[in-house]
Amino acid sequence: MREFKRTDRVADQLQKELAVLIQREVKDPRLGMVTVSGVTVSRDLGYADIYVTLLGEQDPARIKENLQVLKRAGGFLRSQIAKRIKLRHVPELRFHYDESVVRGQHLSSLIDEAVSTDRARQQDDEEGSDNDSGEETR
Repeated sequence: MREFKRTDRVADQLQKELAVLIQREVKDPRLGMVTVSGVTVSRDLGYADIYVTLLGEQDPARIKENLQVLKRAGGFLRSQIAKRIKLRHVPELRFHYDESVVRGQHLSSLIDEAVSTDRARQQDDEEGSDNDSGEETR
């Protein structure tokens, strides 16, 4: 069984705290509905890469604006984390847009399209074999 490393525990705690802080404490009106989808922390706990998704947003300009808002709020968020989590050194926060959700939705739509195409082709084949059952068609 794999033991949890300290970096994993710190990343989990950061994710929980940042989700609450961004939602309740960051008051910038330009900030959309941000979800913290993941956090990775460097081995020396110097940096934390925070991956965020935006509800319903796929416009690159809007995504970039939200990341800039989060970057500007980074110092405030770091100070709030220092009050909430007992760490000797609070990692520097680096925000990134998590494209995996968008990519997953795209792949899911491609799979749905392929399945529906396959079903339609299967129905056409069955109808074609029914007509070939010995009856003449005029």
